[in-house]
Amino acid sequence: MDTTIFYYTGTGNSLWVAGKLAAKLNCAEPVSISGLKSKSTAVDTGAVGLVFPVYIWGVSAPVIRFIDTLNRSQAGYFFAIAVNAGQVSNTLVQLKKLLARKNIDLSAGFEIKMPSNYIPWGGPGPEEEQRRLFELAEQKISRIAAAVSDRRRLPVEKGPLWQRILFTAFYKMTFSRVPGMDSKFHVDDKCNGCGICAKVCPAANITMHGGRPVWNHRCDQCFSCLQWCPQEAVQYGKKTPGYKRYHHPEVKLKDMLKS
Repeated sequence: MDTTIFYYTGTGNSLWVAGKLAAKLNCAEPVSISGLKSKSTAVDTGAVGLVFPVYIWGVSAPVIRFIDTLNRSQAGYFFAIAVNAGQVSNTLVQLKKLLARKNIDLSAGFEIKMPSNYIPWGGPGPEEEQRRLFELAEQKISRIAAAVSDRRRLPVEKGPLWQRILFTAFYKMTFSRVPGMDSKFHVDDKCNGCGICAKVCPAANITMHGGRPVWNHRCDQCFSCLQWCPQEAVQYGKKTPGYKRYHHPEVKLKDMLKS
């Protein structure tokens, strides 16, 4: 094994991408950064990959915290895949700068479009369109696997200039507010107190009190709690009761609990 793949996931898209890529590279099972507790992460394989979702058109707080733990190791090839719903914007440019602060060069950065899990703006779209995105994603993963195998050094993929300017400004204005944005979460009377929302939250932001979840303002806005609730009892604001839930169809709850 000469490649280590780390991933962060809330609803399974990045986990699925990481798993598919690991299979094509014939490397070990991807490693969830949510399960890492060490303040220092050293990797001694030849290549290191990071697969993560784009949040608010940028790099999310948990991924930034993970980067802060990285030590410059023997790995000479670092690559990343930014999973997004259609606007990668400046995310991989930002990631390259963050890694540079750790004296790590991002050798290649790719973006992959997947169905949206940001439910406040609606559901993931028709299932036919979802299947099309999965097929295109698999094709691109094959191309990424070939590039990684050859250790190709490539420019990071990015959105158009207007998008990078506008969306990066929005990211900077919003980033510090994200932990407290969980104030809009609530449960309706379908909640049976199963606690799955707390178990799948990668930020450990939810505790159960009196059989009901309480959000503790450490939110990363992954919407794992809402999307994985088997009763569809978790809501965000007023509109989500009418929106279709989404998590990757090939990723099961047991996979999320394991990661």
